[in-house]
Amino acid sequence: MGDRLRDKVVFFSGAGSVGPGWGNGKAAAVAMAREGAKVFALDINPDAVEETAAIIRTEGGTVETAVCDVSKADQVEAAVAACLKAFGRIDVLDNNVGIIDPGGPEDLTEAQWDRLMAINVKSIFLTCKHILPVMVRQGGGSIINVSSIASTHSLGYSCVSYSASKGAVNAMTRDIALNYGPKRVRCNAILPGLMNTPLIHAGNVTAVYGSVEEMVRQRDALVPLGKMGDGWDVAWASVFLASDESKHITGIELVVDGGITLKVK
Repeated sequence: MGDRLRDKVVFFSGAGSVGPGWGNGKAAAVAMAREGAKVFALDINPDAVEETAAIIRTEGGTVETAVCDVSKADQVEAAVAACLKAFGRIDVLDNNVGIIDPGGPEDLTEAQWDRLMAINVKSIFLTCKHILPVMVRQGGGSIINVSSIASTHSLGYSCVSYSASKGAVNAMTRDIALNYGPKRVRCNAILPGLMNTPLIHAGNVTAVYGSVEEMVRQRDALVPLGKMGDGWDVAWASVFLASDESKHITGIELVVDGGITLKVK
């Protein structure tokens, strides 16, 4: 066990994984616990969040869980209250929840747009609404919002709602960083690129690529470092932004993409 986050309480949304393996949220929650944090882990899927919690407990870490739809105000408020009851404070907020729904304006329904915006953007508004006052009372804290390079660059196909939502996440991050900096609350965003996580294996891969192996080959070939990242690349970036090592860093967009955004075609 490390001590980079010793005794810090982390309120972590999206701590489960959509399938076998290490998603960004699952890896980050475990990494934070391994560095000494007390983790309050949320996910909408009870089995997924309990799987993450079981790993933390087996390794001797401290974790409490809650099943929560973070797009629902009453559920977020209840989860924050439960975290404070369990641990007494919240030092770090990690907003890791997000979905993608490919398509342009003509392809998506209004319901699809509203659902994605609720999950990707409204959820961050709600967690910040209820946790910022806690951090201000405590004298500071760190907020980490998981965005995407889709907020600034094309993914090679239309995903207008996802790109718009992640652009909103970046803007929210800057606004909070600026206005809560005097209150010693830091707020930063992580922008992952192409990541080899359970999320990309959950869709109809064979219909698009022919096989999982071909999908991985094609996506790896796009990355200047030679392969996609994984959940641990986002996890260790999250640990850094949660820790006092980044105490003078706020309002940034930390790109974790193996160099993809350096390419111009």
